[in-house]
Amino acid sequence: MNSKSEVTLFEKNYLAEAKVRNHFSVIDEPVSVGGDDNGPTPVEYLLTAIGGCVAITLRMYAERKGWDVGKITVHVLQLKDENGAYLSEKISFEKEVTEEQRKRLLEIAGKCPVAKMVKGETRIESSIQ
Repeated sequence: MNSKSEVTLFEKNYLAEAKVRNHFSVIDEPVSVGGDDNGPTPVEYLLTAIGGCVAITLRMYAERKGWDVGKITVHVLQLKDENGAYLSEKISFEKEVTEEQRKRLLEIAGKCPVAKMVKGETRIESSIQ
């Protein structure tokens, strides 16, 4: 599957519009860094993409296994420590899961395509047209 996104940055500050298929999203930066806070930042969209992908990947897997895990919530945070920036995912399920299911679901969470891209498994080729 080929996915495509087009982003246009307007002349005013950091306001951008992203078009994906027939959907539009606004991207901006907080006022504290020169934006107008009209929408999430690119990093916030990335965190959202990871969380959404992990949740969907887990739902697909749970359904195939016949596991009723209820609502899936994924909190994705960008954190920093002495070794630099890193991401933290906190996954929770509405319904109880066994320890065996928990281990398998955690393994499956790491297989989401967006997380794999972020981990450096996708080549990016850039050009100026």
